[in-house]
Amino acid sequence: MNTLPCYDLFELSLSGPQDGNPFLDVQFSAQFQLGSRTVPCEGFYDGGGIFRLRFMPDRPGEWTYTTRSNSPVLDKQSGAFTCVPARAGVHGPVRVSGRTHFAYDDGAPYFQVGTTCYAWNHQGEKLESQTLATLAGSPFNKLRMCVFPKHYTFNHNEPELHAFERGSDGAFDFTRFNPAFFQHLEQRIAQLGDLGIEADLILFHPYDRWGYATLPFEVDQRYLHYLVARLAAYRNIWWSFANEWDLMTKSMADWDSYLKLVQQLDPVQHLRSVHNCRVLYDHGKPWVTHVSYQTIATSPDIAPVGELLRQYGKPVVVDETCYEGNIPNRWGNITPQEMVRRFWDATALGGTCGHGETYLHPEDILWWSKGGVLHGQSPARLAFYRQLMENHAPGGLDPVKDVLGRNFHAVGRGSDYYLVYFGLHQPARIAYNFPEGHRYRLEVVDTWQMSVTPLPGVYADSGEIDLPGKPYLALQAIHL
Repeated sequence: MNTLPCYDLFELSLSGPQDGNPFLDVQFSAQFQLGSRTVPCEGFYDGGGIFRLRFMPDRPGEWTYTTRSNSPVLDKQSGAFTCVPARAGVHGPVRVSGRTHFAYDDGAPYFQVGTTCYAWNHQGEKLESQTLATLAGSPFNKLRMCVFPKHYTFNHNEPELHAFERGSDGAFDFTRFNPAFFQHLEQRIAQLGDLGIEADLILFHPYDRWGYATLPFEVDQRYLHYLVARLAAYRNIWWSFANEWDLMTKSMADWDSYLKLVQQLDPVQHLRSVHNCRVLYDHGKPWVTHVSYQTIATSPDIAPVGELLRQYGKPVVVDETCYEGNIPNRWGNITPQEMVRRFWDATALGGTCGHGETYLHPEDILWWSKGGVLHGQSPARLAFYRQLMENHAPGGLDPVKDVLGRNFHAVGRGSDYYLVYFGLHQPARIAYNFPEGHRYRLEVVDTWQMSVTPLPGVYADSGEIDLPGKPYLALQAIHL
């Protein structure tokens, strides 16, 4: 019997009918079973008479399967494989942990440090390979990216592939998908997975000149069926239903139906979110797993993170907080210091943040849209940030009050670890008030210079601490 490591992708390929329109005419699915547990899984047509089923086993043991189809040649095909323990370093899909944090399926901690490259997968082999090489040396473990190409400032080039086949008149045939487009997409998703990077896949967006943003409802439904069938078995998928959903013309009922459909179809139950421009989707709805939030470009304040945590009781990711860069758009020219500040501030409020970069380029190759290479100063500081967080609080931090530095944002991990961040402020002295009977060592973290300086002595009970009195500092208390 064949063996497959846990969380790897099982694929069954069968030859089937090519006459008519296989995308519409052929239903193909399977039931996978482990003991008394049964998991339904949709199949898909991959062109050339080939039908595929993909499945991600999440527990070791002997899995069996039986197909179902309205085509006799695809119906009642059965088989089995043995799922063995996962390969070293493979932990499965990311889940919500507790109420407001993330962890991998096997319980290993996951601390989100994301970036945005909206259309990197539509740029051709040379630039896409360069983007992957850059990501391999970066601190990022999540990448926001679009399924469909993007038409927007600094991004007007025509993609090599489109999601639908074209008819003899050159117009898209919305009843026939282009398998080559999706094969390319899943290749890039798999390559991100090999780098340990989650693909936060944006399913819809308004920046369009090809008609993807205004597809009829029934085409959107078929597209989501097809996408889930093809991609759900990849462990590193997050479903982001929109970039700036409130700029699109779809109704609230449409959005709700799309999220519920994917929730129903996805056997893995990957994370699901909706990203805003000005109006937030109701993240309290049961089919939303976490908050994806965009700050307002005119304000440096990300204090709504705390409000969103209290309101929804779900993880909050500030996926878009303006971009380090120098383009004319106000949202794309914050300093690297400000980018780093927003990461630390989001963390000190109990959430996490996302990076982006928009430096002018003679060929309009901006990281935020096309990828390529990073030019800014924030990624090195974010690597320092990620290492410190993973060393001390890989499972996430929760807001605390009046333990370190009253009136500053502070978080902790039980009574084992506390962190306060001062941002633009530069106090030379703050108060502390530790739980009775606990002793701590204190360290000053310079988030820009990337240094950690221990303070002499051991601290307990309450008192005051002298600090260097400069901006962009944090203070961490580590239980002894």
